[in-house]
Amino acid sequence: MRYISTRGPSSQTQQSSGPTFTDILLGGLAPDGGLYLPESYPQVSIGELDQWRALPYAELAYAVLSKFIDDIPPADLKTLITRTYTAEVYGHGRVPADASEITPLRWLERPDAARGEGGLAILELSNGPTLAFKDMAMQLLGHLFEYVLARQGETINILGATSGDTGSSAEYALRGKQGVRVFMLSPHERMSPFQRAQMYSLPDANIYNMAVRGMFDDAQDIVKAVSNDHAFKARYKIGAVNSINWARVAAQVVYYFKAYFAATGGMGGSNDQQVAFAVPSGNFGNICAGHIARMMALPIGRLVLATNENDVLDEFFRTGVYRPRATAETCTTSSPSMDISKASNFERFAFDLVGRDPAVIRRLWAEVDAGGSFDLSGTPFFARLSEFGFVSGTSSHADRLATIRHTFEKYGLMIDPHTADGLKVGSAMRTPEMPMVVLETALPAKFEETMVEALGRKPERPAGLQGIEDLQQRVEVIDASVDAVKRFIEQQVDA
Repeated sequence: MRYISTRGPSSQTQQSSGPTFTDILLGGLAPDGGLYLPESYPQVSIGELDQWRALPYAELAYAVLSKFIDDIPPADLKTLITRTYTAEVYGHGRVPADASEITPLRWLERPDAARGEGGLAILELSNGPTLAFKDMAMQLLGHLFEYVLARQGETINILGATSGDTGSSAEYALRGKQGVRVFMLSPHERMSPFQRAQMYSLPDANIYNMAVRGMFDDAQDIVKAVSNDHAFKARYKIGAVNSINWARVAAQVVYYFKAYFAATGGMGGSNDQQVAFAVPSGNFGNICAGHIARMMALPIGRLVLATNENDVLDEFFRTGVYRPRATAETCTTSSPSMDISKASNFERFAFDLVGRDPAVIRRLWAEVDAGGSFDLSGTPFFARLSEFGFVSGTSSHADRLATIRHTFEKYGLMIDPHTADGLKVGSAMRTPEMPMVVLETALPAKFEETMVEALGRKPERPAGLQGIEDLQQRVEVIDASVDAVKRFIEQQVDA
């Protein structure tokens, strides 16, 4: 499997010398500023779906990921995956520690063909160590990094940006790992107290936190700017764990397959039954993984994109206009991990939408990178949008509170505000012919203030996380400046 850049030369799809998975694992952005994708999506046959249906999560992950990774010996790859997806690692949330299911599907309403009801379910993805879906990919990424670095005799300095959950997931996955330092940017005082405590209280010597005076988009722009400074990147061996890193997205593809099998298991186990997925989305990485699973021929009927008040993505899918907002226009909401107005992974989908023509992407993102926008309405590209199964909608603070209350009162389930965004939009877009699976974002314990506002009570915390906000925290508050971040990295690495 070879990889290409969304902004690479127009002849790249005819080349056979593109980078391999391990070539791109540590680097993040391509040298031309684009994002990596496979030169073509591997296809999954009906026979393979039949074979995969009953596999445990780790075995399914190997079956899926081995289609994208062919430069790690199969035995080694299987060992890394098996070490990652265990009940011990994913036993911190609602499921008991000895549970055999890594990502349980919880039915709110079961399918009923006689009544024309497709069913409604939550896919639990937040049983990892930081109680967020990001753990599903990040734990594997930690093992892959350590393995590849050891094999190559190298070290790496990870630079990432987080709106809330990526940071803690990355730091928990990479803490204490040999040959790795983590420098994580976060928006100063714009995450929940729990999210801040998870990150800033880690005492590990290879973890460094920087709180940027600004929004997530400011932090993300800094990461991209540093990654595009090729001399600095080479000297300080800068790598990435944000979802600009292809390995993150690839690992997330797995749970779409697992959820599909769970959702259709009670419907005769047919591999032609379509399933819809509703995905809370800020940076587009999670739903991009669903797009890739669909491109691999998984029968996904609909990909329902749910945003909060920061509705840049919803605007595009409704109108064809992609207009990232400035920091001053980006709202601070009660689903803070989605307070994003520049969705990095959207470029990957746009690349497919425009027929994988990097010249078009270079032209469109030249406008975006310059602070502008683009409009595909009235173009053949926008006319093709329906081929990819996307629909979208938005959710407000009032919607979140109402959805949290309704879900708790009717189903006895407490959900976090981001999952509530997904459930609100997904519920509105249900169709009788297919189940609607809402992807859980995090556990409610991470957002106590909003949960108290919605329900008048605090959510339960998993064992060991009581009083986490009282732990000593280590964080450097800095201006939203590329130079300030570079200086901080230099001081730590050169010390």
